[in-house]
Amino acid sequence: MYLSIMYKLPFIIIPIVMLSACSNKSSFTEEDKKTVANEARQTLYKYYEDIKLSGLMAELPYLDSSADFFWVPPAYADPIFYSEVVDYIRQTAPVFRNIVNKWDTLRITPLTKELASYTGKIRSTITDSAGTTETHSLIETGLMIKRKDGWKLLNGQTSSLQE
Repeated sequence: MYLSIMYKLPFIIIPIVMLSACSNKSSFTEEDKKTVANEARQTLYKYYEDIKLSGLMAELPYLDSSADFFWVPPAYADPIFYSEVVDYIRQTAPVFRNIVNKWDTLRITPLTKELASYTGKIRSTITDSAGTTETHSLIETGLMIKRKDGWKLLNGQTSSLQE
């Protein structure tokens, strides 16, 4: 009898595990999705506001510093990773007097309580230390992750749009 139960155990456990996995997915309610979307949206708007007020170095707290981070900047064919992004920001921050990024469009798709994807069109106006101002139209798509200290950019890409 013991052997009979042992052979049947996988047929009992597997459906239970599958049901519990399905029930976890259903715990991500519409209210949760609204909360995730609102939090991610607020983070992205605050991110640009902080850069406007404090310069390019204000970008660093919004980047996820895990090994999973990568970004593909405009005109890059391959991704760059966290340490490369940080080095680039530190080197180029003094070159910019003012950076104003504004979302023309922004769409957030909540994936879980801790992950959200986004895509949007950005108008970026940059003034360098010599006073030269340029405006660029960009499109960006990315993945955000919720960490203990808030939402972070985990990975994505930014491309320049020709207008």
